[in-house]
Amino acid sequence: MKHPVTEYIGREFMNLAEALGAAALMLKSVFFWFFRSKFEARETVKQAVTIGVDSLTVVALTSFFTGMVLSLQSGQSSKNLFNEPLYIGTLVAFSMLKELGPVLTCIVVAGRAGAVVTAEIGTMKVTEQIDALYTLGTNPTRYLLVPRYIAFMIMLPLLTVFADFLGIFGGCLVGMVKLDVPSTVFMNDIYTYLEIYDFMHGFLKTFVFAFMIATVSCYKGLNTKGGAEGVGKATTEAVVTSMVLVMVLDYFVSAVLVAVGI
Repeated sequence: MKHPVTEYIGREFMNLAEALGAAALMLKSVFFWFFRSKFEARETVKQAVTIGVDSLTVVALTSFFTGMVLSLQSGQSSKNLFNEPLYIGTLVAFSMLKELGPVLTCIVVAGRAGAVVTAEIGTMKVTEQIDALYTLGTNPTRYLLVPRYIAFMIMLPLLTVFADFLGIFGGCLVGMVKLDVPSTVFMNDIYTYLEIYDFMHGFLKTFVFAFMIATVSCYKGLNTKGGAEGVGKATTEAVVTSMVLVMVLDYFVSAVLVAVGI
């Protein structure tokens, strides 16, 4: 006799295994065409604009105000403990470069650009445009997926660097205006204690996040079913899955980087 709970767990496990297998086959195709196909420069630039340039505003606002609130909160806590805002620049820089910059940037891009990629590919799937590409002798992986992977892998690290500097600038601004910390003191704290490894720790993580977001977005788009309603459902699933995986992978990638001394 089947038990509803065990049946549900078994069904979900089988669905997960099937999804992982399909994603692995998609990745195999992406790697194959990445090295064997002609570089689609025009499509790659178009996707880079969609993923990177169009996300600049929301990334800028997120990182700038994150740096500001981080400086304000740490400065007030330092005042309560030591009657003086100490090492504000160091705290803001370390937090932005190693964690908040890359993680928040990738979450924002997953919510915006990841949704766009999933919706575009999903719409092409339900309207049979992808089948038409096969009919015309064009492989969808080469034309649709590879340019998006390249765009994600290029633009997300660049957006992260932009977010890091803007977050530190926001923290410096609050330090000067609200905490009476001179900009020279704020920056001197950064120059004294910050190492290149601290920057590389967060920068390297963005490549892992970019690859993951591209994989989830493209996979959900290619497996969209059910017309317009299915496109919306696939887009929601892609965004939620990407955001959760950013947080999960952040720990494991950080642990690996710390273990190798970065």
